[in-house]
Amino acid sequence: MGDFVQYKLEDDLAIIQLNDGKANALGLDMIAALNAALDKAENEAKAIIVTGRPGVLSAGFDLKVMKSGPENTVKMVSSGAKLLARILGLGMPVIVASSGHALAAGALLTLTGDYRIGVEGDFKYGLNETAIGMTMPNFGIDLAIHRMGAHKLSHTILMAEIYDPADAAQIGYLDATFPADKLMDAAREKAQALMALDPKAYRNTKRKLRKSTVDKILNELDSDDLKIG
Repeated sequence: MGDFVQYKLEDDLAIIQLNDGKANALGLDMIAALNAALDKAENEAKAIIVTGRPGVLSAGFDLKVMKSGPENTVKMVSSGAKLLARILGLGMPVIVASSGHALAAGALLTLTGDYRIGVEGDFKYGLNETAIGMTMPNFGIDLAIHRMGAHKLSHTILMAEIYDPADAAQIGYLDATFPADKLMDAAREKAQALMALDPKAYRNTKRKLRKSTVDKILNELDSDDLKIG
């Protein structure tokens, strides 16, 4: 995990930080590290905070892998889709505390959280796939519909519109924004509030709310177009 993800347990709260020292690209190593962190959290925590290094949550899938050929691209994007579906369906509270830019698959990551907060500032949120020559895969559309609503897809996906944190909260990538020095305190406070709910009722209700979307993402992966272009 160490070169890509830092993990810390605070009582019953797992804090998972994406931090590769760069753009936190979701390459195969980052995805594997995040899955390992989630394994650990599911064994010892009651809630999770997912965050990034200062200035960036994630800039999306690793473009270097995409340029290396269609086979590597499909492997990476398929692994990323399974990771996003896993987070979406986790049976415990998940807070996404976006520490900066969240673009493409990084923006999809915000959509997996039960509650999403972002740092105020000159940061960008958006699904810019059509702007970089990638057809949006089905799982990205499914996540956007689930968290933002179908009526917003033309702007967010088809037109690849980019938003600042305040507008991202209005469009549905985030639920609230905070100054940088308040972000993690706000995330911890929300996590504690969600942990105070009945855990069995929370888990079962979340499963009912999200199961159809999670199942759709996983069931359609084999037939989805996961290649660039």
